[in-house]
Amino acid sequence: MAEISKDQVKHVAHLARLELNDEAVEKMSDELSAIIDFAEQLNELDTDSVEPTTHVLNLKNVMRKDEPKKWISQEDALRNAPDHKDGQIRVPSILE
Repeated sequence: MAEISKDQVKHVAHLARLELNDEAVEKMSDELSAIIDFAEQLNELDTDSVEPTTHVLNLKNVMRKDEPKKWISQEDALRNAPDHKDGQIRVPSILE
């Protein structure tokens, strides 16, 4: 069983800029020890025949190829704009 000491909890809390009282330090010590114990159970598994993976799913690149396509003309785009000037869409100013 891996015991996380109160001093270790206080050190980590200091690094994380957390302020913990003695009751919280005691509780965190117990909870972190339980988490470490649970994680150590993985060492008991036989993983010799398991191939290392970077992801649990066998994903391939699902992105489409970036190919140029014909879009609407500038005039058609500006026809839908509420306001335009010199071939560009005008929008209300947000900065003074």
